[in-house]
Amino acid sequence: MTSSSPPPTNQLDLDLARKVLDAQPFSRLLGARITAFGDGGATLEVELREELRQQNGFAHGGVLSYAADNALTFAAGTALGPAVLTAGFSIQYVRPARGRTLVARASVVHAGRRQAVVRCDLLAVDDKGAETLCAVAQGTVLAAHG
Repeated sequence: MTSSSPPPTNQLDLDLARKVLDAQPFSRLLGARITAFGDGGATLEVELREELRQQNGFAHGGVLSYAADNALTFAAGTALGPAVLTAGFSIQYVRPARGRTLVARASVVHAGRRQAVVRCDLLAVDDKGAETLCAVAQGTVLAAHG
């Protein structure tokens, strides 16, 4: 009998986060993926294909809002547990998102027992890997009960 060591805990958390994201039909439609999860943070990425752009070729603001909302909530889940809901968030658009990939990097600013305040930077990544800040979001996420 061969024994193999279990994967690191953070890998199990990332695998679970990916399953949760994949269970969201809208996230599947957008092609979103979680690339980092744990220790008070989460990173969500979306390839900026043509269907996700507005008339001037930039990523649609709704795509940025979606990415912020989900990244905020996943980051809060690392502090509050898996059953969380966004109570509200605000987003400020800094510049148009142009590039091949949208990256939403969220981190918990403060967490209590029932809620967390989370910040998210939204960056457009070009073909050379250069990141440009496009928007900043902040929100409150609640632990869901019942």
